[in-house]
Amino acid sequence: MAKPGATSRERILVGAADMISRRGLNATSIRELAKHAEAPLGSTYHFFPEGKQQLATEAVRYAGGAVARILRTELDAGPVAGLRAFLALWRGIVVDSDFRAGCPVLAVSVEEPPSDEIPPALVAAAEAFEGWERLLADALTAHGADPDRAPGLAALVVASVEGAIAMCRAKRNMEPLDQVAQQLETLIVGALGHPA
Repeated sequence: MAKPGATSRERILVGAADMISRRGLNATSIRELAKHAEAPLGSTYHFFPEGKQQLATEAVRYAGGAVARILRTELDAGPVAGLRAFLALWRGIVVDSDFRAGCPVLAVSVEEPPSDEIPPALVAAAEAFEGWERLLADALTAHGADPDRAPGLAALVVASVEGAIAMCRAKRNMEPLDQVAQQLETLIVGALGHPA
């Protein structure tokens, strides 16, 4: 959801990210993205003159940045707190949407690109995943994890949570995320070598 007082451009980005998280990018037109964001089509083209790919790329960057800001804040309290916040964020999105929405970054990542070139939205998705992994790895290292092991554990966290989100949507229950949460927390505590 857009914050109160959000600019028109930001509301369009939030709406586009939400629509992509529900239906994917290829199954969504710019007209549908504008409608979902409750924005006039003309305003959408005003802010995103290059069309759907520009809007999708910026929506993925916006979503990736929003998640990174939450992670950065929560990781100050440690890797377990960061993990719990990451899980709570996705739990809220999935449950509040009645299992219709997931992660827009993942949605863009799993679709076949429309041509032989790598679309900018896919590049933005890779950057978002890498940013989340870097934040987690840095927090793990700062709290005592082996610096050689931290990047792999961070990648495991992101991949496991993203996969669990997809499974929750398919099964229409939160059990996969709950199971992954328990295992990841155990791994993180073990990697830190002391209680969180």
